[in-house]
Amino acid sequence: MPAADDSTFLFEAERQRLVRLAYRMLGSLGEAEDVVQDAWIRWRQVDHAAVASPSAFLSRIVTRLCLDVMKSARTRRETYFGTWLPEPVATEPDEDLADDLTLTLMLALERLSPLERAAFLLHDVFGVALDEVATTLEREAPAVRQLASRARKHIQAARPRFPVEREEGARIAKAFFEASSTGDVAALRAMLAESVVVHSDGGGKVHAFSRPIVGFEKVARMFEGVARKSWIQQARKLQDLWIDGLPGYFSIEPGGTFQSVALEIENGLIVGIYFTRNPDKLERLVEAFGGGAAGATSH
Repeated sequence: MPAADDSTFLFEAERQRLVRLAYRMLGSLGEAEDVVQDAWIRWRQVDHAAVASPSAFLSRIVTRLCLDVMKSARTRRETYFGTWLPEPVATEPDEDLADDLTLTLMLALERLSPLERAAFLLHDVFGVALDEVATTLEREAPAVRQLASRARKHIQAARPRFPVEREEGARIAKAFFEASSTGDVAALRAMLAESVVVHSDGGGKVHAFSRPIVGFEKVARMFEGVARKSWIQQARKLQDLWIDGLPGYFSIEPGGTFQSVALEIENGLIVGIYFTRNPDKLERLVEAFGGGAAGATSH
């Protein structure tokens, strides 16, 4: 039961968790931070003495705000040009995010209804009690249990059985950049799984593949075509990164186009390649790692 003068401290103690929750709901860190800021305004207006659990109360506010945002977000994605990928967020490879959701699993979340997504994230990922989830979603507990169960079945199919180890992920990401930037197609072919899929998000603002490229031969031919373009060998890596739990890097092309690359790896082979090139989604990475792009060198 917080006193009024403790309200700021209590909110700031929850802010990081609330941003994580909103980001997992929305797939956009910018929108997540806006939602949490809106939650802060609402938090300042409530009678804090009447709040038994600030954590539960704030989760409820943020979830409901996210559900409102998702209505318009889904409409925008229906008209989004090409493949939509979540905003890439750099993480430490061994960072305990308390949610264990990779970029791959976030894409699986996109296939859920907003209520399924909220129920799964709150109950299964953030450990909120079922009764509290029901209160948040304004549904009966049995209905919420069904929502979470349906979501769980979708997510289990996308969850990797053998998460890549830090050293192996870093090694493969380095080898992938070197092979792709030098046009070494033979080396690239040796890294790819038969079921490999390439996803590329340009948002209609920079060149990107409008649809996923599926299968070993199609992906290999795509890289063969890219290798014939002389500019590819001038691409420069600016930073090795882990992006939403997947190994990868941040790079720049000769024309000044930035991109993040994340690799999904199973049994030592690449099964998913995620190129995020939409400049609107890369602003944070550019700010963090792109300032010295003019003098950066690949490594």
